[in-house]
Amino acid sequence: MKRFFIFLRVLSNANALENNQLTTLETAKDLGLLPEEFERIKEILGRIPNFTELSIFSVMWSEHCSYKNSIVWLKTLPKDGPHMLAKAGEENAGMVDLGDGIACVFKIESHNHPSALEPYQGAATGVGGINRDIFTMGARPIAQLNSLRFGDIHLDKTKWLIKGVVKGIGNYGNAFGIPTVGGEVAFDECYNVNPLVNAMSAGIVKVGETVSATSYGAGNPVFIVGSATGKDGIHGAAFASKDITEDSVNDLPSVQVGDPFQEKLLLEASLEVIQTGALVGMQDMGAAGIICSNSEMSAKGESGMRIDLEKVPMRQENMKPFEILLSESQERMLIVVEKGREADVKKVFDKWDLNCVQIGEVTDDKMLTYYMNGELVAQVPADDLVLGGGAPVYYREYSEPAYFKENQAFSIDSVPEPADLREVAQHLISHPNIASKRWVTEQYDSMVGTATLTTNKPSDAALTSVKGTRKALALTIDCNSRYVYADPRKGTAIAVAEAARNITCAGGEPSAITNCLNFGNPYVPEVYWQFVSAIKGMSEACIKFATPVTGGNVSFYNQSSDEGPVFPTPAIGMLGVVEDIDNHMTLDFKQDGDLIYLIGESVNDIASSQYLASFHGITRCPAPYFDLDKEYDMHQVIKVLISEKLIESAHDVADGGLYITLLESAMPRALGFDIVSDDSVRKDAFLFGEAQGRVVVSVKPENEGALAELLATSNTEFSMLGTVTRGGLMIDGELYSTSAQSKQVYDNVLHTILGE
Repeated sequence: MKRFFIFLRVLSNANALENNQLTTLETAKDLGLLPEEFERIKEILGRIPNFTELSIFSVMWSEHCSYKNSIVWLKTLPKDGPHMLAKAGEENAGMVDLGDGIACVFKIESHNHPSALEPYQGAATGVGGINRDIFTMGARPIAQLNSLRFGDIHLDKTKWLIKGVVKGIGNYGNAFGIPTVGGEVAFDECYNVNPLVNAMSAGIVKVGETVSATSYGAGNPVFIVGSATGKDGIHGAAFASKDITEDSVNDLPSVQVGDPFQEKLLLEASLEVIQTGALVGMQDMGAAGIICSNSEMSAKGESGMRIDLEKVPMRQENMKPFEILLSESQERMLIVVEKGREADVKKVFDKWDLNCVQIGEVTDDKMLTYYMNGELVAQVPADDLVLGGGAPVYYREYSEPAYFKENQAFSIDSVPEPADLREVAQHLISHPNIASKRWVTEQYDSMVGTATLTTNKPSDAALTSVKGTRKALALTIDCNSRYVYADPRKGTAIAVAEAARNITCAGGEPSAITNCLNFGNPYVPEVYWQFVSAIKGMSEACIKFATPVTGGNVSFYNQSSDEGPVFPTPAIGMLGVVEDIDNHMTLDFKQDGDLIYLIGESVNDIASSQYLASFHGITRCPAPYFDLDKEYDMHQVIKVLISEKLIESAHDVADGGLYITLLESAMPRALGFDIVSDDSVRKDAFLFGEAQGRVVVSVKPENEGALAELLATSNTEFSMLGTVTRGGLMIDGELYSTSAQSKQVYDNVLHTILGE
């Protein structure tokens, strides 16, 4: 009911705009602005803003657009590297030099709040938006990934959310024609109300054929191209910058509606128009719509724009100025064209049957001036709206939560070792967090474009060939949010290390990361401590692995009034490069009789493991064992083993521990294993602990001598576990199961719960 009256107040103010009435502090609060921000706006304008102007500031100064509560710490992340062509904050996405005149453009972003209310469209438009970030720079998207978090999978609401999200991702991506090559899916009760939907895209472009999101040159025409503008997504950026509540259903108009077929046309037209050389700049219209593109392009080019809003193609009648400016209707771009080249640009968009309408021109006064049917409706300075300009920057208080010290008091000795570890093994392969995500991935087209190398050759990272070269992109998304909750600094460093480990195990060299930082309310000191700690851990690991941060997304307010904040979830999207596809390494055992080695040390540790959390029900514990220096050294060993062609497979030890790693390596070819445990650690820790820095490799008997000699010269611990067998899963002479029996369970957990 409260939300209804707020809506009436806002509507009343919007109607008052037609009578040129000004706004009040109460209106500013309704739009999500702080009292001091309202005062600052009055100072900037030298007067009281009208409703359209206040709406502009409300979205551009929202957390989603301005990063006002996070930018102080984001600036501490490492962003320099030898291959960086576009660093964090310089363009819509990061760009990394692959050599041979080719670059990769990649980025990850969240669409959490829209997906919580309308999972199909929320997820679909997340896919569309991240792909536009790639091709607006001139790169052709060639691969998509996603990171998904849901609540208790047995709840009807969770089933509805996951079915809608997966269908939205699949339908949009499949129709758009870009393969979904990898990602992750996890479940925990903390996500019951607020799921996380993070979408990542990577594209390829020739160096020198990119276009910048900028505007300059007084008199140059400004065009809007693509779809018509409607009322969907209005105040979407502000909606993403507040908690989910029982009243959030009233924000459904803030959820955008996507059209993948229209986006496909826009992709082809955008790449073609860049080749004309007629563009000054181009930017997609995502969060905050036209106003965001106008302001960011103008601020970057130190220019202004005059826009006639009635010229914007609209699919609904009688749209008000603030609705036109703030609409987040999908599949639209803003382009600035060299004066005199208008016909060249229109010809391209006419060919693809897309709108291409001049709505204004560039000015040299650094002001954004908006008219509606000849009437001045808003005038604001571009630079004062944007991140890095006049947008507010806050230093929030943070304090260590009480649970953190409680976690450190955990002792493995307080947990009794189960009498039958086969029961634990069965529990883990039956758990939704461990079991196959086949139910999800089968709804995605991974082969469209014919560049995916890992659909039938499973690897720890997804590989996509760079056509015309011997190179491949290695891509992964990683984060264990249970680790990050236990210890945000160490847990986030682990996320970076695991991403690098996955790239390395696939035969690649880690190059750079993009991140999606999903946290609760930044005004809560304990939540902000999690965020700050995560940034510190990310910096440490990225510096160690020489993987600069190219950009990404901060998503705060992932919490509800009833459930509290979600686990801190800094999803790490990493790009690696495989210089020669002959170095592609898969995770599957190849043949009976091969030897199995563990590279890395066994540790008496079960902290934050899936085993401890779900089998024992213990969540008060630290993050698992992790030594950054030893982890790095181990990666270098794996790279040499792969380059020297000494191993047949490589698979990192991660969720579920060593047992799950061995099982996942055995199942693809219906093989098994016969291993001996390390009696220096507890057997449950050896099999199911998730201590970091370990990789399982298999080797032909004739290569064992060379492998052992190489390992002996390194500083990395290693041990011979046993052999690959025909199908039985043997540990210390005890049969745990068979590969076929385990695969039957592992493959069908989600199908049993969610249906076919």
